[in-house]
Amino acid sequence: MKNVKKERSVLTSVIETEFDILKRHIHVLKTLQDNQPMGIIKLSELTDYPQHMVRYSLRILEQDGLIEPSPRGAITTDAVSELMASLKKTLSDITVVTEEIIKTIE
Repeated sequence: MKNVKKERSVLTSVIETEFDILKRHIHVLKTLQDNQPMGIIKLSELTDYPQHMVRYSLRILEQDGLIEPSPRGAITTDAVSELMASLKKTLSDITVVTEEIIKTIE
């Protein structure tokens, strides 16, 4: 069977990559939230992301104040619920812009 690679346009490749990273960060955060405290190895197993990707996501989540280290592994902070509301708003705004762009190409 031929390996089919997802083709990306130069015009959209950065956006697609950033959405992939955002999706991973959210998946790691939600998995941690449901199973905390947890370390990199267990998070990697549960999310199916390689450990280096999980480590990077944890670093970003910690910089945003969404998680913090504990003796037994990472735990989420109270800032998560506020971020989720803000994230929903931002993604909704992006959807509006995306729809506007789609209309201009039709």
